[in-house]
Parts: sequence; structure tokens; C-alpha cells
Amino acid sequence: MESVADTNSVDLKVTELLKEVQLDYSPAFTKEVDDAVSAIKGAIDKIPENLKVTADEAPGFVRDIGADKVEFEFKKPKSIAVGGSYALQCSVKPEVNVDLLVRLPKECFHEKDYLNYRYHAKRCLYLCVIKKFLMSSSLIQKVEWSTLQNEVRKPVLIVYPGMKLVEVPEFCIRIIPTAPSLFSIPKLHLNRNNVRALNQGGIPQATPKYNSSILEDMFIEDMEEFLKKTFLGWKELQEALMLLKVWARQRTPIYAYDCLNGFLISVILSYLADRDRIKKSMKAMHILRVTLNFIATSELWKHGLYFMPKGQNAIPKEKRLPLKESFPVVICSPSTNFNLAFRMTGVGFLELQDESALTLECIKKGRDCGFEEIFVTRVDYPAKYDHIIRLNLKGNSKVYASGFFLDDECWRLYEQKVHNVLIQGLSDRVKTVRVTWRNMLSECSIKDGLSTLNAEPLLIGISVSSLDKAFRIVNIGPDADNKEEALKFRKFWGEKAELRRFKDGKIAESTVWESDQWKRHIILKRISEYVLLRHLSVSKENIMHIVDQLDFSLLYGTEDPISSSGSLLGAFEILSKQLRLIEDIPLKVSTVQPLDSAFRFSSVFPPEPHPLANEKGTFLRLRSLPPSCIRPLEVMIQLEGSGNWPMDDVAIEKTKSAFLLKIGESLQNNWGMTCTATEDDVDVFVSGYAFRLKIWHERGLTLLRRETGNDQVKQVSNMDRELYFRSQHSSMINGLQGCYAAYGPVVRLAKRWVASHLFSACLVEEAIELLVAYIFLKPLPFNAPSSRITGFLRFLRLLADYDWTFSALVVDINNDLTPNDEKEISDNFMSSRKTYEENVQSVNPAMFLATAYDKASEAWTRFSPNSMELKRLMAYAGSSANLLTKLISEDHNDSYRWECLFKTPLNNYDAVILLHGDKLPYPQRLLFSSELNQGVHVARGNASKVFHPFLLPGDLNGNSEDLRNKLLVNFDPMRCFVGDVEKEYSNTFKLWYDSLGGDAVGITWGRYSSKKRGREEEAEEVKDPTDILKDVGKVGKGFVRGIYLLKAPRLIG
Repeated sequence: MESVADTNSVDLKVTELLKEVQLDYSPAFTKEVDDAVSAIKGAIDKIPENLKVTADEAPGFVRDIGADKVEFEFKKPKSIAVGGSYALQCSVKPEVNVDLLVRLPKECFHEKDYLNYRYHAKRCLYLCVIKKFLMSSSLIQKVEWSTLQNEVRKPVLIVYPGMKLVEVPEFCIRIIPTAPSLFSIPKLHLNRNNVRALNQGGIPQATPKYNSSILEDMFIEDMEEFLKKTFLGWKELQEALMLLKVWARQRTPIYAYDCLNGFLISVILSYLADRDRIKKSMKAMHILRVTLNFIATSELWKHGLYFMPKGQNAIPKEKRLPLKESFPVVICSPSTNFNLAFRMTGVGFLELQDESALTLECIKKGRDCGFEEIFVTRVDYPAKYDHIIRLNLKGNSKVYASGFFLDDECWRLYEQKVHNVLIQGLSDRVKTVRVTWRNMLSECSIKDGLSTLNAEPLLIGISVSSLDKAFRIVNIGPDADNKEEALKFRKFWGEKAELRRFKDGKIAESTVWESDQWKRHIILKRISEYVLLRHLSVSKENIMHIVDQLDFSLLYGTEDPISSSGSLLGAFEILSKQLRLIEDIPLKVSTVQPLDSAFRFSSVFPPEPHPLANEKGTFLRLRSLPPSCIRPLEVMIQLEGSGNWPMDDVAIEKTKSAFLLKIGESLQNNWGMTCTATEDDVDVFVSGYAFRLKIWHERGLTLLRRETGNDQVKQVSNMDRELYFRSQHSSMINGLQGCYAAYGPVVRLAKRWVASHLFSACLVEEAIELLVAYIFLKPLPFNAPSSRITGFLRFLRLLADYDWTFSALVVDINNDLTPNDEKEISDNFMSSRKTYEENVQSVNPAMFLATAYDKASEAWTRFSPNSMELKRLMAYAGSSANLLTKLISEDHNDSYRWECLFKTPLNNYDAVILLHGDKLPYPQRLLFSSELNQGVHVARGNASKVFHPFLLPGDLNGNSEDLRNKLLVNFDPMRCFVGDVEKEYSNTFKLWYDSLGGDAVGITWGRYSSKKRGREEEAEEVKDPTDILKDVGKVGKGFVRGIYLLKAPRLIG
């Protein structure tokens, strides 16, 4: 239910939005528009009467359209009138154009010019003459060709006036020809054939699309008048139309030639007003809701929408039937049997209904009635669809082999062919296949022909029905007994079809797509490529299927390490079972919970089994040089309850250490496990993995809560608090991963991106997991993502666009936040923003992430990112999101552009430290070796011979125990180096680094004072930045390859 506050807030936002997008119809602005229109009329008036017009004006167009007898003598237009949104006072910025309706004179046409594209050819030639005279006018800046709703056979002129309009810099005028009463309407009945070339076996076929194309021009002016009567003087309806236009423009998959446009929105609103579904008392948002509900749910669409003539209650069946048989969607014009929605496809309409239903969900569930999701969030192809395919058909003559135009245009027929092939091939794996192909008309295509219109790639958007179906290896076809269907199946699939016997005894046709588990996400790509290559005239290099282009960032060597997760879980089960069986400790182990992200499939590089990390006595066979480092995976243990625990928090930690030592000893004695122990940690080797044991005790958390009142929280108590947060987080993310199979790959890409741009110190992995969880739990205005690239793009946009300063991000994974919890989160957030007015930089936490277990955002973002780091993070995310959007939707096939998403520009730092890549603990994780060719090279260093990431042949001598002792558990030179440098220079500069395997560290200077340090060091000046960087090189001796100074620090007096 909407609260009064919500309603008031959304009303205010809608008012502000309308102010922003509404044209100001002031006398000054309307005069500028009138002057521009007058300039066009003046140029047209200069065209001499009876000018001979021939096919030479547009030879390529006339030839390809297949028309004859196109010559005529030019006559001036019967009328030139302003129409469209501008005339309804419903134009919406920023894309403002004025439609200028130019009425074609009857004298230029013959009675039978409706046949064989003669009308379309003459219509184009008429515009060619107008264009020529407009170009010679000094008041016109430029004139371009375009199309009416992407219909190539119906070009229009786009005129840019010489005088720039201040309010709308991109203002232009569209010249649209009209032809009222030009031909006899019965001659253009949907069942008639008016393109003689279209026949089957000599039998003429109906041309409903062609006939509607001419009828549209004949009834444009009538519809304009009808819409004016409806809209002018009804402010709320005008505002609703503008809001619906903003809504539709944000949704490129539906704001398209085969679905919705501003004209059709106004027609639907007029229909609802005509039927009294919209009343004068309604506000704009109420009208919007009624309209969307009607689009999404009304049964009337099955029969068609008909404007009833006065005194008539129903449309006769004989008038309705031809329309429904010819078109999937019918909106019949008020004056005659002409379908205003003749371009709308069945798939386009289903997408429109889906978007309308999702928007109603936004209104119901979103904050402020979903204002942001409805009017601000971009719902474009890259973010909406799980898979995008681009077909490059440039120069492919097979597209128009049967002619450019019959009833429909060849490009629309090809779209349908692609759609049918994919639907049949992908079957129940997909929910939607959306195919669109924009054809950009130009002077070149008018003169030289329409074959150039294949330049733009054909775009296919695919929504997956479910990942279980999408990742299915076997497609089961018809039974072997069903000969007819089996033959069709074999004809479609060719050599891929095979007869198989299944476990239930069934014998059926099938196709098999064998795949490793970690490659299952590309099964859909393999199927679509196979069927497109088999049934369409395209080569493999011209098919770009966006699904696995970023997989390179997750590979370790040639494989995705996630494939070894099964053995990890098996090893954990062994450890868990044996921990619970330990008898020789005072309190038995009651709970064992894995904490590391590898257990929840969200680690970028889950460890692979190490040949040395095994139980004692295991025979070792080393096929290659094993890594010298091993990362321990944290496991939390809870012991049975007891009242004998000490009360002091330090004593609690000591007791825990004693328990861990005893547990390690027991595992070693009873099961021969290799254990290493320190006072803080016990590491256990099991089946190739190192597990680090931690004990959590609830009393530690109680002590923590007791001490928080005096702001003196001791470090020892923080351990239990951290374990509590990590335990709760791990449980929740595990549950989420079970619900959304795409979550793991998306969060791994997100973590890799954050680290690659050197933000490892700013955003901990748990915070990234929550951000990605949010796009799955609160996907509106989308559905939850089902592919890694789509999910990754939405993560980048969330990071870049979310209003972190004034909004808390609440991640409610199990839907267990009560109204009281939400109020508590809101209060905590408002409390954190009290200092905003005084100092924006002091807002803490800058990124407020709230969950059921952490209502004050203390767990993961309490100290970082700070305001400066978050601003930088948002800028990088925005830049990467824009690049990824271009890569998905535009024609780029080279891998370098995709790699740029993970290449950070090092010149954005004040100084850069380059490291020896072969001294990183896992060199294979390094995506790109960093190089710098600018700045002052202040230090260089040779690689150390002490550490090597792999055990060398000389290290492999000795028994298995000696080899295990050479393993470095939890050793990371990067972490050690960064820690040492920060300890020394934390007040001088900030370090930016990649904890996942980068070889560059960025430096940005902090407050750099030129004053003397103090009374005790009066004679000592602050060090020169070059000397500081040289000292940093000494700290990292053997690890640092080179240090570059790019920008000297700004001195503060």
C-alpha cells in the first residue's frame, strides 16, 4: 500500500520531471518554430510548377523498389500543416521534432498508382525535389533522409533550421507526406493483391502490409484531427502522454518500429478516453497506471481495439475478421477499416505487455511508487536480455535475393526468418527472442540503391526461460515411431540429430551438446550458432554472440578453477565429520561452518587441490612444479554450551587458542592429518586443501555489546563480532546462490573488476557480494539476470548510478526485515548523514549497506570506501558500464576492447609502483603485465631470488614431510608489502592495489605540508617525494620492479 508520504513524494517528483521534459510553449519559442516552418514553406514555394520529375532524382531507390511509370510534373503541396506531438502540445525533451505534414497533390498521381509501388516511388521523388530546393536555402542548415518508423519504402526528410533554438539545441523538423482521398479505399482492402510480383503458382497473394502502408498516408491527417480533439484542453491527459513517452523512451526494446511509438501511445490513450476508462478527474500518474494495466491485462487485445462510430455499439464480424487474420495486433482507426498498429509484431506486443506488467510491479513494490525504476533507469538491450547476438549482414545479397519489397520489406522478412530459426532451435530454453534491424536511409541509398542498408548489424535479444533448461545437454525430439515429425526434426538439425534410447526405455530423436560443467553457459551460443549457420546465409565470423567474452578474466591457466569446487566441498565434508567425532576435548564440536567465499561459489579463484596439502603418509606424485603458496580457507567452529567459560574477553581468546591446539593435536593423532598451529590459528591439510579453524563463542559477542557503550571496544572482542558477521553473511549468500545459478559468475566478475582497477582496499568481497545480491533480489524494472555479462553490467550501473549519499542500500536476502527493522535501518542511516551539511567528506559510512544481521552498516563498509574512494569507484563503474554497453550493442569483435574493461589507466595516479610479476604468489592470475612510459622513473629493482611462486626441482628432494614444511601457508608478498608501506607512510599517501594478482600499485598523495614538522624537528623539512618513493622501493626490495612519479604532491602552506 502507498503511504501518504510516498504519494506526496512521487507527486512532487512527477511535477519536477514534467518541468524538465515539457516544452515551454512561450510566444518566443513558438515564433522560432513558426519561423523555421516558414523557411521550409518559402523554399517549397520556390519550386517551379510543372517541373518534370523522373526516376533520375532517385535512380537506386526507384530501381530497387521495382516501380515503373513514375514520371510526373511537380505541383505544389495542397497544404502544409504542423502535426504530431508539437501540435498536441505533448513534445518531450530532449528529442524534440516538429512533424510537418505535406499533402501530396492528386495531379502528380494516376488512378492506379497504388499498384506495384508506384505511389511509394513518386512519394520519394516528390521529397527529392523538395530536398534539392531546401538545400539551396540559406535559412536551412542541413537536410537528411530518414524513414517513417524504419519503413524504407516510406522515406521522410529531416530538416535542421539554420537558426539554433536555445531551449532545444537538437531541434529538427520532419517532413512527412500525406495523401488524403488519393485512391479508392476498397482498392486497398487487406485481402487484395496490389503487388503483382507476389504470387504462388500464378495465384495472387494478399498484400495487407503494402496496402496499409498507403492507407496510413491517406488517414494521417484524419487521425491528427481526432487526436487534437481528444488532447487539447485536457492537461492531465497531455501530462500522462508525456510521462508514457518518457517511460517508453527509456525502454529501447519496446520503443521501436515494430512495437510502440509516441503516436500509438496517444492513440491508446484516446481509445481509453473514448471508452470512458480515463476520466477527467484522474491525475497523470493515475492515467499512466490505468493505461499500463490495460496494455498488460486487457482481454480486448485478442479481438482488437475499435473506435466506435457514433450510434454504433459493435463492429461487424466481416470487418473485424480480415484485420485479425492479417495482423497480430489491431487498433482500428475511427473513420475506416485501417489498422493503426499494422507494423506491430506479435513478439513486440508480448514485450510491451511484459514491460507494462513489470512497471506495474515497480509501482506496487518500489520506493516512491517506483519513480526511479519507471522514469530514470535505462531498460536497453544490453541490460534487459540475457544473451545478445549481432549478425553482421553487410554486403550479404542473400537478404534481398527475392527482391527488396513484396508485401513487406526484405529486412522485416529476414527478421522473421531469424526469429523462427532461433525459436525452433532453442525451443523451451528461451522465454523471448527479440529480433530488430535498423535500416539507416541516406543520400547514397536513394541514389545508388538499397543494398547499402545492410550496414547496421541485426540485433537479437534472448531472455532465458530458466538456467536448468538453458544448460541442458540433451534435446529430446519426437519418438522414433512418429515418422513425419522425426523427418522434420532430422531435416532441421541435419548431422546433429541422432536416435537415442533413454533410461526410461524411450527411443527418440535427439541432439546432444556435450560440455564441461564450467562451460555450460555457452551451450545456448553453440546451438544458436549451429542453427543460424545451417539455415541462414551467414558465416561464423559474422555471428557475434555475447555470452563468454569476459570468461578470460576468470581463468587460471586454460580452465575456470570453479570446476574443482566439488573436490573442495568433499574435503570440507571429511574435515567436518572428523571434527564432530573428536572425543578428547572438554567440549565437543557442535557446529562447523565454512566462511570462505570459495564455499559459496563466489571466489574469483577458488583454490585447486595442492599435491602437498594432504594427510601424513599420503604417497606424493608430482607431475609438475607445485605452487609454493597455499591459501587457507577459514572454517568456523562452535563448541557445546558451558557455564565454565571465563568472563574476561582476553581469557576467552586464550581459552579458544587452547581448544584449537587440542583440536589440531587430536586430528593429527587420530587421523594422521597435517596440522600447523600458532597462538592465533590452526591450519589443517585435508585432501589437497588448507583449512584454518576459528572458534566462535557467543559470550564474546555479549561482552562486545556490553563494552560498546563507552566506545572502547578492545581488539580481542572484535574477533567474535567479525566471525558473527561472516557466519551470518555466509549462510545468507549460500541460500541466495542456491536460488540464482547466475549469481556466482556475476559476483566473480564484479570482484575481478574491483580488484583490476586497484580498489581491493576500498571494497571488501562481502560488500561486493551484497551489491550483486541486490540486483538479483531487487531486479525491477528487469527480471533477475540469467547471464554473467548482463548481471555484471547491472552491477556496474548500480555502483555508478545509485544515490549513495541520500539512500541506504538494503539487502533483504530472506525477506525477514520487519517494519521495525526497516525503521531502525532508516534511523541509523539518517544518523550517519547528520554531518553531511557540515562536511560532505566526513559522511561515514559513505556506502551504507544494511542487512538483517547488520542494520547499521558496520560489518563491511564502516570505514571504506570513504567519500573520496566511493566517488572514484562510481566514476570508474560509470566509464566501464558505458564501454560494456557499447561492446554489447555495437559492432566490435576484437578481444582487445573487451580486455579494456579490466585494464586500469595507470596515468590516473600520482605515482605508480610496478612489481615483478614472477614474484607474485600466483603469477597465472595476472591478466596483463603493467608497463608505464611516462613520468619520472625514480627507482628500479631486481627480482629477489629468495622467493619463487613454484617449488623448484631442487626443492623437491626429501621426504613428503620435508616437502610439506616448504609450503607457505597464507603468504602473500603483496599484502606484506602494502602493510609495511602503509605502516610507514599512511599519512603521506594512499595505496591502491589489486589483491587478486595485479603487478601495479597506485599512489595518490595525501595532505602534503610544506611547513616544518614541529618543535623537536625544526631543522628537518618534509622529505622530497622522489626520496620517499625511493624509500618505498627499499621497503619492497626484490619485489618492486620500478617506481614512477607522475605528479608531484600539491603543497599545503
